[in-house]
Amino acid sequence: MIIDSHPVVRLGIKRLLEPSWDFEELADGRGAIDLLASVSFEVAIVEMRGAADDAPSGAATIRRLHHHQPGLGVVAHGGRTDRHAISEALDAGASAYVSKHSSPSTMRAAVDAVLTFGSFIDPDVESGRGKGARVTPRQRQILQLFANGHSTEEAARRLGLSAETVRTHA
Repeated sequence: MIIDSHPVVRLGIKRLLEPSWDFEELADGRGAIDLLASVSFEVAIVEMRGAADDAPSGAATIRRLHHHQPGLGVVAHGGRTDRHAISEALDAGASAYVSKHSSPSTMRAAVDAVLTFGSFIDPDVESGRGKGARVTPRQRQILQLFANGHSTEEAARRLGLSAETVRTHA
């Protein structure tokens, strides 16, 4: 399932992945739940911003998708590469985040990771080559734990930090 407000982006992602997978395309998250009622998906690629003022945000769409199909792998993608954008996607339940500025191979790698129940954060975002604030190594560790399903408290315990410190870094 590909959810993006831009038809050309949906088509590009679909063409990129079509040789390996079949995808349904949606302009926003409103029709996704209806589609999930009749078809089960392994992965959804979700744009992080809503298509229109009345459309649900990417984070809201991800939460709704997980509510209706808990095992669904989600690749979030967007134009922002700052840590808040990534945290928003991962907190909503995405397992991967890819910048719209990245190469097609990066999107393929993210989908492959999610299909094997892994997680993925765009290396351009991680290295600071994307637009926006640089993600520090500690922030990357925390975001990776969130992507793997750990709560703030679990991440804090694993890293030997306070929950407040984890919240600050995320």
